Amino acid sequence: MTDKVIDASAFAAIAFQEKEQSDVLARLGASTLNAPALLRFEIANVCIKKIRRQSADRALFLLQHTSSQTIDIREHEIDQLAALDLAERFNLSAYDASYLWLARELGAELVTLDARLERAGKALQSGP
Repeated sequence: MTDKVIDASAFAAIAFQEKEQSDVLARLGASTLNAPALLRFEIANVCIKKIRRQSADRALFLLQHTSSQTIDIREHEIDQLAALDLAERFNLSAYDASYLWLARELGAELVTLDARLERAGKALQSGP
């Protein structure tokens, strides 16, 4: 089974059944999912933002968030200094650079819906 790193944007599409969900699932296939330990906190933050925007759907968002916690993801600690280097190099947040670092560390594809992070992942794969 292939390892893939999933970021918060792609995982949120699955967790909250967003329009990009089928595309993300197709990219993931039957892969083993990996992410920095911060992923679950980022998804909780997505949930609270959705609740604040659409409070009438609070119960649905909380149910979706709870359900997403059952998805098997290998959580990893990140080399923060190395992630900071990547953040500087590619003009990313430290959070996004954590996913990039993990993908590089595992030699795995990074699955994201974030265009800037996607470009950084491709640039990192193509050379120094």
